[in-house]
Parts: sequence; C-alpha cells; structure tokens
Amino acid sequence: MAQAVPISRERDRVTARIPPVLRPEHPSARSLAGLVDEFGLDCRGSIDGVEITGVTLSTGDLHPGDLYVGIRGANSHGASYADQAREGGAVAVLTDEEGAALAADSELPTIVVTSPREALGEISAWIYRTNDHPPLLFGTTGTNGKTSTSYLLEGILKQLGLVSGLSSTAERHIGELTVVSRLTTPEASEMHALLARMRESNVRAVAVEVSAQALSRNRVDGLHFDVVGFTNLSHDHLDDYADMEEYFQAKLALFDPDRARRGVVSLDSPYGARVVEESRIPVTTISTTPGVDAEWTVEIVDEQAAYTEFRLTGPEGRSLVSRVPLIGWHMAANAGLAIVMLVEAGFELEAIGHALDDDGGIVAYLPGRTERVSGDHGPSVYVDFGHSPDAFLNTLAAVRKFTPGRTIMVFGADGDRDASKRYEMARVAADGSDILVITDHHPRFEDAASIRATLLEGAKLAEHQPEIYEVSPPEAAIRKAVSLAGEGDSILWAGPGHQDYRDIEGVRTPYSARQEARDALAEAGWA
Repeated sequence: MAQAVPISRERDRVTARIPPVLRPEHPSARSLAGLVDEFGLDCRGSIDGVEITGVTLSTGDLHPGDLYVGIRGANSHGASYADQAREGGAVAVLTDEEGAALAADSELPTIVVTSPREALGEISAWIYRTNDHPPLLFGTTGTNGKTSTSYLLEGILKQLGLVSGLSSTAERHIGELTVVSRLTTPEASEMHALLARMRESNVRAVAVEVSAQALSRNRVDGLHFDVVGFTNLSHDHLDDYADMEEYFQAKLALFDPDRARRGVVSLDSPYGARVVEESRIPVTTISTTPGVDAEWTVEIVDEQAAYTEFRLTGPEGRSLVSRVPLIGWHMAANAGLAIVMLVEAGFELEAIGHALDDDGGIVAYLPGRTERVSGDHGPSVYVDFGHSPDAFLNTLAAVRKFTPGRTIMVFGADGDRDASKRYEMARVAADGSDILVITDHHPRFEDAASIRATLLEGAKLAEHQPEIYEVSPPEAAIRKAVSLAGEGDSILWAGPGHQDYRDIEGVRTPYSARQEARDALAEAGWA
C-alpha cells in the first residue's frame, strides 16, 4: 500500500517549485518613522527605533526586518497572519482598518491605510529607493507579443553593450542571472525589490512585460517608464474584464503621464488607432500593414526556417535591415516595435543598425515562443506559449509556411480562465491544421474532460475539418501527434511554452512540454 505523504512535506514540495522572489543582497535599512512622516500615514503602536529593510505580501517570502502587508483576499485577510509574520521577523504591519483589528494581537506597530494595495507601489519604491538613479525602463503591453518584444528589447540592449534586466511571463533576468517567473508582472513589492537587486548589479536598462492585470491591480505602481509599447489587442482575459472595452481601458492606463514619458503604438490591430487617439503621452506609430499611415513601417524582406529578415523604415527615410531569429511576420513586427522603443529612448538608429549588423541580426533566445525542439531529421516540432485565437492564427500560418508536409496541432485550454475564447481557439486551430490533437493544459479546478468537450465542439465550427483526435493526458497527446507525423511534417504544440509545471487542483505538477516533445521524438526513433 502506498505510504501517505505528510501534509507539511507535500506543502514544502509544492512551495519548492515556486520560483524565488529576487531581492537586494545588501538591503539598507530605512526608518519606519521616516516612512510614516514621508507619506503622512496613520500609525498605531510605538515606532521608535524601528527600521525596515524590505516589504512583502506573503509570509512565505518574509525576511527579518520586513514590513508585512495584509490585504483582503478572496478567502481571507492577509492581516490574519500577522502573528506568523512577527514570528518570521516582520517588524511592522501595513493594512486597512479591518486588518488592523485582525493584527492587533501581534503587538506589531501597524500602519493603517484605506487601500494597502494602492499604497504598496509608492511605499515599496521608498523602502527600496528605486527612484534614486533608476535605470532606463521599457514597458510593453498588449494581448500577444509582450514577451517576445521584451526579450528582443533586452537582446538588443545587450548588443549595444548595456548591462540589462528583464521581467517577463517566462523569466526574470539580472545581467546573466536568470530565474523562472511567478506572474507576468510581479506584485509591486516584488517589482521594486527586483529593481533594487538590479541596481546592485549595475543594470542600466530594463524591459518589463506589463499585463492588463498588472495595471488594474497596482503591480507597476511607483514605476515611471521611459518608453512604453503597445503590440495589439484581441480576445483574451474576459474572465477578468467584463468586455473588450474594459480590457482595452486597462491597457490604455499605461499611456498616462503618471506612468510613462513616451509611447510607441502598433497599428496592426484596430485598437492601436484608439490608443493613439486616447493616449495622454506623446506617441509614435508603427505598422506592418501596407497602406496604413504609420510613422514607422516594417516590411518582410526574406523568410527562412531559422530567421525572418525585415526592413524598418522611419521618418526622413531612415531605415535598417536586420533579422530576428524566429519565424513569422508577427515576430518581425515585435522586433520593429522594440527597435523604435529604443529610438524613442534616445538611442541612434544607426548605432542600433551597426550593432545588429556586427552580430548578423538580433541575438535573443525566447523560451517557448515558436521554439523548435526537434532535430535535423524527422518532423519539425515547435512549442509555443500562445493561448488566444489570434496567437494561434499567426503562429499556425508561420509554421505552415515552412512545412512541405502536413501541419499537426496539439493544444488544450486553461481551466478557471476565460472560457469565452475556447470555441474560437478551437475553430482557428482546426482551420489552420491538417491534424488536430485536443488535450489538456492547466485544468486547475475545472473538469478536464469538460474543457476538451468544449474544444471539440468549437473545432466542428471550422470551415476546414482536419483529422481530429482527443487524447489525454498531454504526455500521450504529443506521442500521438509524433506517431502521426513523418519527414516534412510539422507539429505545433500551443499553450505550455516555457512553463515547467501543470496546475492540477492547485498543485504545480512538474512538467515540461519541451522535454516531453523531445522524449516523444526519441521514442519514435527521431534523433
């Protein structure tokens, strides 16, 4: 009989899979009394001689000397854990009136504000001194392309000789240090801790992926971007937003003088023109669409399986020709956006061009973004993070262009996330593939079979009907796809991308689509 795993050991195992929060290695203490005075805060309890060296929302990330922040959550109030925070070394609590009552027994000095989440960004910036000599900050938002644009920005910054940083859905980078990300955009306290750590490493420029949720939930508060970029807007996240208009307004909030100095807007989706019209900061425009009146244009010069070559042309006839090491016009569009963001920050286009020419194009590795994980023989296998209808459309078209045989697609849908896009995801997947394998992704607390049933119904709406298979779990699905593929065929596995886990009933189960795909190929006899 199997031996039961103690709950504490299971919790430790799951926690160990959660990526760490990067903080400064040598934090400098700040006076709690100074914080109270600086912001005119209501403080209860003695603060004489109390010094703080960090700030956190989680007792799991607590360091001695921290200001512990208690926020009302969906199921409980963070201030309920004030005693545990004190035992872990917290020296004070920041919370609301409800939380102050819950934290009273901890006997920690308590700062009371109307909304701890809204106060967190500015207070974190003060504690970590992130507004003292900040790096160049680039922020990219949009439905698709945020991660790719951020990686390409960081790659070009390195080619220009700068020590760079990155905060994306996939990873956090501090120079050569890399850790896996928890959220697309970390909580404000984590974001400012990350920037403080970057300062210790002499990082001069940082590319930040900014989600709509980050803007709605105050995760980038206390930051002021030098240049922000907008990629596109399409159906996604309607579990978080009532409709597309609310989703758009969440993105638009980045184009405000309180958040950014200048902006670059792609006109490749209809919402781009609205961003330009409603932006409250100066913006320049870019497009890959012929005939669109944009200040910068991207033209595809050549497409190969290993790269996409493009020409970027701007005002006064300025231009450069370069390559991005990825397939698809949309990746060239992301590269163009990244370059123009750098120009808007003050870099010379000619200097960027010379740096890229010296290296034969943009040098960047984008984990799980149309990432080819197969060898020189057998079917080509690509793993991609795309999880929206528009992402499927563009990536399938890019893969098909370099596939002399059949295009096979494997995908599933997130549980407990925007269910309204599932039919359209499946329809687009069916229309763009010769063989479709529907499987599971992150079921979370939803029934995986029910999600697959919805996707099967959506696939039947497609004008083109491929061979369709339903295979669970995904380990079996990729092996089914490989068994159906031959030389000259391509497999696109959309959804998991870079992620190293599956979320099943709240547990992060170790899992790598990239490794599963390689294993499936090896088992089938392909090197």
